[in-house]
Amino acid sequence: MSLVKKLAGETAIYGLSSILGRVVNWVVLTPYLTRVFDTSAYGIISDLYFWIALLLVFFTYRMETAFFRFASRAKEEQSDANTVFTTASLSIMGTTVFFAVVLLMLAPQVAAWLEYPDRSDYVRIFSLIVAFDALAAVPFARLRMDSRPMRFAFIKLSAIVINIAFLFLFLEGLPWASEQGMPWAERLYDPDDRIAFVFRSNLLASACVLLLLSPLYYKITWRFAKDVWQRMLRYSLPLVLAALAGIVNQLVGTPLLKELGPGTTTENLELAGLYTAAAKLAVLMNLFVQAFNYAAEPFFFRQSAVSQDRAIYADVARAFAMVGSLAFLGIMLYLDVIQYFLGASFREGLGILPILLVANFFLGLYYNFSIGYKLSDQTKWAGYIALVGSVITLVVNILFIPSLTIYAPAWASLSCFFSMSVAGYWLTRKLWPVDYRLDKMAYYLLTVLAAWGVSLAVGQYLALSMVVNLLLNTVILAAVLGVWYYTERDWLFTTLGLRRKE
Repeated sequence: MSLVKKLAGETAIYGLSSILGRVVNWVVLTPYLTRVFDTSAYGIISDLYFWIALLLVFFTYRMETAFFRFASRAKEEQSDANTVFTTASLSIMGTTVFFAVVLLMLAPQVAAWLEYPDRSDYVRIFSLIVAFDALAAVPFARLRMDSRPMRFAFIKLSAIVINIAFLFLFLEGLPWASEQGMPWAERLYDPDDRIAFVFRSNLLASACVLLLLSPLYYKITWRFAKDVWQRMLRYSLPLVLAALAGIVNQLVGTPLLKELGPGTTTENLELAGLYTAAAKLAVLMNLFVQAFNYAAEPFFFRQSAVSQDRAIYADVARAFAMVGSLAFLGIMLYLDVIQYFLGASFREGLGILPILLVANFFLGLYYNFSIGYKLSDQTKWAGYIALVGSVITLVVNILFIPSLTIYAPAWASLSCFFSMSVAGYWLTRKLWPVDYRLDKMAYYLLTVLAAWGVSLAVGQYLALSMVVNLLLNTVILAAVLGVWYYTERDWLFTTLGLRRKE
């Protein structure tokens, strides 16, 4: 089987869990939450999830990536994958308990610092969410390393279903039961506490995930190898800076809009809600990037251990650019329909969507180009690149949020990820040379941008109805696919290991 085809298969399965999960979230939760909550309340939820994502980096300190590196080369380094797994797990367990206890004890102070002085319960809940998610990080990495995408997908989808089930129970079932005069429901449901129920649902889902992953710890010999642990830390800690910077680069727009927006705190939270809701519609591109990263990271490490052929990495990056460009075009051509997944009051922020889609495209390219420092054990460069990206993100946001509002974080993301992808490409060429086809990557992106431009121009000039416009866009999409098949068919068939019909 073609290696790219195998990677595509694993990406599809990881993507299935991510895509189905996120699509369920997208189809069910986004329309629901953007109608149940106003833009200000939605902004609060978005703000707190930024801090959850940031804390998760501290709790995991990229030990899952270190696990990939050392488990894939365990034999040649006189170790074994199980020892690497248990060492990483014990490390995470110890630090998670410590960090969680500290956060729980300081919950009132942290809540006041976050400008929610009366809601220390928010801090306690998201502290436990982060703790459970951190404890799940290495077991999930084990599933990916062992090429068990189906198990991975099942657990991820289970988490989504459990989260949604509890959310509807809390926000719909409890109010109904309370209205029926049921005493237990009246005690549990507070109409002024609906935001907390969002986090409680997440907490219960995270706890269930950890329970589903627990069998990975059965029937193994627990061993903490201090020498392995020290080497893993030397590898992973530079990646922490990169991960922190990555969170800043992706999510800092929400809290900065709250702090730097031109209006009152409430008005700025509304802007944050608009930005976050629009960003939700970039989910399909983000999902593809995430699914690819899930499959590609362990794939790259496994491949480097068995072969020195680097052409495969160039083919993978080229395939990513093709599919990523297609994802951009599909979202933009069918935005007339997709927009209805947001409540009407949230749709005015959709102007930032194409900017965010292209930004995520370059983030995916950066993941491809990052193999240079990962496979050469030069992880310090990850921190340097991400730090530069963070500076760009912060500078653009600070300078332009007061005037451009929600457009500033979007342009900041694009500037950041484009710069990081350029730096990653240059670094890989220096550390671990791969002959990437930048011309082909540019060809795919420019083609879809041109096609989208044609769609906009024709639609505005002819003032077409939505149905006719969608039909026209379908023709445009088919034309792009036809052109790509004509120009790229030889490479596609060769790379995917398919036989052409003569």
